[in-house]
Amino acid sequence: MEDKKEYSAIGKYLPMSPSKVRPVANLVRGKDYTEALAILNAVPNKGARLIKKVMISAGENAKYLNKQLSDDSLVVSRMLVDDGPRYKKVWPRSHGRRDLLLRRTCHITVSVKEKVGE
Repeated sequence: MEDKKEYSAIGKYLPMSPSKVRPVANLVRGKDYTEALAILNAVPNKGARLIKKVMISAGENAKYLNKQLSDDSLVVSRMLVDDGPRYKKVWPRSHGRRDLLLRRTCHITVSVKEKVGE
């Protein structure tokens, strides 16, 4: 049996904490491509919008590189949400002190591949 090729897309430096994006990623990991997009359209989180953009890019990469593929023949095979760099901002406080605000970012990797049964 031949191995099905994976097509991927990476969204880097996305302005959201990975701990907020991971629960949304767990909802769609391993699902059909069209079903995953329908789930992401229904979830009202910002993380769902970020994942949806990267997932659509991975699907378009697959359809561009393999002209026979369609949306119905794709499966979300892999989805990773990794930490990105943390941007540090200084907030001035009273009596000459300061607080450090960490702005967290994440990298989202989505891979899709053709269904095994087809």
